[in-house]
Formats: sequence, structure tokens, C-alpha cells
Amino acid sequence: MVQKGPRPLVLCGPSGSGKSTLLKRLLKEFPDKFGFSVSHTTRAPRPGEKDGVHYHFTTKDDMVAAVQRGEFIETATFSGNMYGTSKRAVDDVRRTGKICILDIEIEGVKQVRNTDLNPLLVFVKPPSIEELERRLRGRATEHEEALLKRLESAKREIEFGQQPGNFHIMILNDNLDKAYTELREFIAQNVQIKDQDKKNDATK
Repeated sequence: MVQKGPRPLVLCGPSGSGKSTLLKRLLKEFPDKFGFSVSHTTRAPRPGEKDGVHYHFTTKDDMVAAVQRGEFIETATFSGNMYGTSKRAVDDVRRTGKICILDIEIEGVKQVRNTDLNPLLVFVKPPSIEELERRLRGRATEHEEALLKRLESAKREIEFGQQPGNFHIMILNDNLDKAYTELREFIAQNVQIKDQDKKNDATK
């Protein structure tokens, strides 16, 4: 389906949970070990977002056609906009020998679990819905109706994230440094950050 390579890392969590901040920190600390899979979306770019960096911005017609051609590993629709990870986006990272990081929604996680990618699944949980709402309002990027939809969606995501077996680890992001340490330790136990894969395999 996609080119073989290191086991991908999936980060999932409600918008405002802090997963993007954790992801950026990971990429900054290990630029030679991790690569970010750039998703496609049909939503309009937000201020400061660049095509091909934050997302591949596309039209609904083009994305639907690409999905029908089998070019996507996972897709999801949120607030009328499509999101998805293309096979090419994952291949582009894996060809470099880097560990591919996917930042995807719950529906995407369900689909990726059914592929041969064998991803490591991490759920980032906000301290509370109240704190999540405070963070989202602080962004001031959405109208009230869209924000309320995000909060409703977040409740469902948290419920799914807490169910045993859906993720390999759930990280409570009530303190960024603590959450990052947890993420880093989980990754160190499961993927090759240093050249210790063979040693780790031998001890399993």
C-alpha cells in the first residue's frame, strides 16, 4: 500500500489539546529522526498558514476525486471540510528513513488502524473541557457556532481516547513539560531515536 519504513507515530486529540505544540517540540529536538506528514484539507488557510507546510489546501471536488482513485490512507469530514492523509505524504517522509508523524482526527485513527502501517497511537487529552474552551476562545479563530461544534466533538473524542485499546498511550496535557516528557519516554521505548533498535529487540 505504501512504501515500507519506520513505524509511524500518530498524534490525536481535540483541537486545543496541545498536540500540535508537542509535535513541534518533538520535530525541533529530533529534526533528523522525525518527519511530519502534511495532510490535505478543503478548508481555507488560516492567517500564517502556508500551502504544503501546514496543509495541502485543495478543493472538495479535487479531494473527492483523489479519494475515489485510492490515493488516501484516511479521510474525515469536520464542519463541512474534508481532511485526509495521502499515501504520497507518508511515502515522502518514509523514503527519507525518518519516522512519519501523523496528526489526525478520531475517524482517521480508526481507518489507519486497519492499514498495514502498524502505527504507534498517542492520544493527547486536555485537562478539562473548560480549559479546552478557554484555549479555543483564546485563539479567536472561529465563530461561536463553529467553536461550540468543536467542543461537542472534543467530548466525543475524549470519550473515544479514554477507552482501553483505542490508543497505546493517553497523555494528559495539564503541564506541557510533563506531557512532553511522557511522549518522549513512550517514543524512546517503542521506536529508534538512538541506534538501539537491535538491543531493544533482543531484550523483548
